[in-house]
Amino acid sequence: MKILVTGGAGYIGSVIVKKLIDNKHEVVVLDDLSQGHLEAIDKKAIFVKANLSEINNVFKKFKFDAVIHMAAHSLVGESMENPKKYFDNNVVNGINLLNVMLENNCKKIVFSSSASVYGEPSKVPIKEDFELKPSNFYGETKLIFEKILEWYKKAYGLKYTSLRYFNAAGAIKECGEDHKPETHLIPIILQVALGKRKEINIFGDDYKTKDGTCIRDYIHVSDLADAHILALEKDGIFNLGSEQGYSVKEIVEIARKVTGKEIKVKISDRRAGDPAVLVASSEKIKKELCWKAKFGIKDIIKSAWDWHSKNVDGYK
Repeated sequence: MKILVTGGAGYIGSVIVKKLIDNKHEVVVLDDLSQGHLEAIDKKAIFVKANLSEINNVFKKFKFDAVIHMAAHSLVGESMENPKKYFDNNVVNGINLLNVMLENNCKKIVFSSSASVYGEPSKVPIKEDFELKPSNFYGETKLIFEKILEWYKKAYGLKYTSLRYFNAAGAIKECGEDHKPETHLIPIILQVALGKRKEINIFGDDYKTKDGTCIRDYIHVSDLADAHILALEKDGIFNLGSEQGYSVKEIVEIARKVTGKEIKVKISDRRAGDPAVLVASSEKIKKELCWKAKFGIKDIIKSAWDWHSKNVDGYK
């Protein structure tokens, strides 16, 4: 297949691109490099530097069988401060992508959604049919786009798979996590271990959890990428998680053991829009796509530590 990957220079996108090429697909990467890295893109992929508002030019040049749509703003805190930015890029530009796809008879899309669409669920593990009630603007933009996909399916025959990510983490040999600024827990912890930060801020230790800190479900980026390959052949909405929850304090402790470093912690105020517990049920994707997570939390942190140790300053 010939596949367009929007946001293919990003952390998750670059791993997906490599997996697609390893599976003999032809790949075109569209990325404006505002968050991604040219060095992360597999050399066998065709790279187009552009943003979603310029997508029409890409479809004039190439004919695609499918799109994997990764390009989005994704910072929860920023979305609460500047929702307009998130609605413009994640919704308006997304609609433009769908319209251009239909104009060019490309009717399959795999969408990078988020566990944020569930908001603060009343129970865990979270299943796909739970109430959708985002607690931040980022999650709201993902939910809106999922609804648009469903209406486009009914109106125009669009085929789509929506993958609701829980917390992607870890690295492969060629690709790791390098955001500026970095906001994700595991790479921030490892920056402390590498001496690039003084301490790790834990945002709130008064949640109703076993140790007062937020609990999240972490999935290895390689496992997540594998799911996208399978999703090209199957329509539907699926959670992507490990079905195991770990608190912030537990992640810090595991990182201490993996790195052999003392990692200093500071307790700070809660952040707006942070649910206490997000843990996936992956029962549906296991059954329908025959997917399962291969890597546990220690593997995830070890792979990330290996990459960050060799790439102390990221890609540059």
